[in-house]
Amino acid sequence: MKKTIVNDIDFSRYNIKNEVRYSYKTEKGLSKKIVEEISERKNEPKWMRDFRLKSLEIYESKPMPTWGVDLSQLDINSIVAYLSPDTKMKNSWDEVPEDIRNTFEKLGIPEAEKKALSGVGAQYDSEVVYHSIKDNLAKQGVIFEDMDTALKKYPDIIKEHFMTKNVTPNDHKFAALHGAIWSGGTFVYVPENVKVEVPLQAYFRMNAPGTGQFEHTLIIADRGSEVRFIEGCSAPQYAVSNLHAGCVELFVKEGARLIYSTIENWSKNTYNLNTKRALVDKDGVIEWISGSFGSHKTMLYPCSVLRGKGAKSEYTGVTFAAKGQHLDTGSKMIHLAPYTSSKVLAKSISKDGGITNYRGLLKIGPNAEGAKASVQCEGLMIDEISRSDTMPIIEVLNDNVDIGHEAKVGRISDEQIFYLMTRGLSEDEARSMIVRGFVEPVAKSLPLEYAVELNRLIKLELEGTIG
Repeated sequence: MKKTIVNDIDFSRYNIKNEVRYSYKTEKGLSKKIVEEISERKNEPKWMRDFRLKSLEIYESKPMPTWGVDLSQLDINSIVAYLSPDTKMKNSWDEVPEDIRNTFEKLGIPEAEKKALSGVGAQYDSEVVYHSIKDNLAKQGVIFEDMDTALKKYPDIIKEHFMTKNVTPNDHKFAALHGAIWSGGTFVYVPENVKVEVPLQAYFRMNAPGTGQFEHTLIIADRGSEVRFIEGCSAPQYAVSNLHAGCVELFVKEGARLIYSTIENWSKNTYNLNTKRALVDKDGVIEWISGSFGSHKTMLYPCSVLRGKGAKSEYTGVTFAAKGQHLDTGSKMIHLAPYTSSKVLAKSISKDGGITNYRGLLKIGPNAEGAKASVQCEGLMIDEISRSDTMPIIEVLNDNVDIGHEAKVGRISDEQIFYLMTRGLSEDEARSMIVRGFVEPVAKSLPLEYAVELNRLIKLELEGTIG
């Protein structure tokens, strides 16, 4: 009996490399001069410039993390922090430069916009190059802008919420780095009781080698509102390191519901050190749906702070690591108020020596009377040289709670394949059934076009015969 062989994901669809054309870029590394250059280039108010410089001070004072993935080979001095593409932001795809437009067309963004989206933002390297919103949403008071435009049009809202109440530069070294050199991203505000029935989307694309992308996403779902936001990320493969250190801040007000879906497919030369957090008020709901496939190293733990009575959070995620990848992912659920509830379903697949970790925190505060929470972690290892670990932390400071935890790790074995074949399936059908069944809870949670994307990414071409 031959061993089951799993080929790598076909990356050609995402490995689109355009000539690097830019209107402006900083020199490599990180310094006060570079931070001031970025702020001046963007013509920002003094408070944002001061915020960036303070964040730089915090970054320089904090040590490099020594837990999670190995970051010893990440050299900030070799990274270009800011590169502006040679185009201004457009509201029509026809006006976007042909090579950039062709990249997004190959990724399916304009087509998805026509069929299933109410607004799209597309970022290329350090700046948003395309942005649009349907007229009917704008008439309802929905705000959907790139962050640079929002900073100018809504300075008071941005100043109140930007890395002050949710994520802060003091959280960790890469949050501080983000605060210093952030660029691009999305601002969404959904007014009270407005239901955005068709999703909004942002897509972040890195093109240039040796650069960083540091987009900031800020979403405010006001009382009783509903919105679904979809995020996609990708980059071509290079021989030098790229860095992604974005930040997502979500505010879910009383009775509001926000669904945040993301597929991160960075190339294998990318360090993905992203920070995502939601503050959820009374009876609010946040749902995270996450797929992590690309990158050389990833540290990503979407966090829900359930600070209002009856607030709810769900996290559903799948992580895939192949040769040369170490993806450390998971979630944080922090219950601060009575009768809050959370549910975590985290799945991982590793092959060819890839490493996946589930690292999670479930914290029940002393005031979280009647809280309910469950955590389920499942790891699927394709071979004997891959690795999957679960590192859940559960901290309970209230006795009147209901908590469940389950973790299991296993392999696709030749015995499973053989058993299914005795029931009439071909070898390929048997393997496919096992993998599809494993990721199905995540796929069914995604919007249709992103479920297709997930299935495309995780489609494993298997070889091997039995005999």
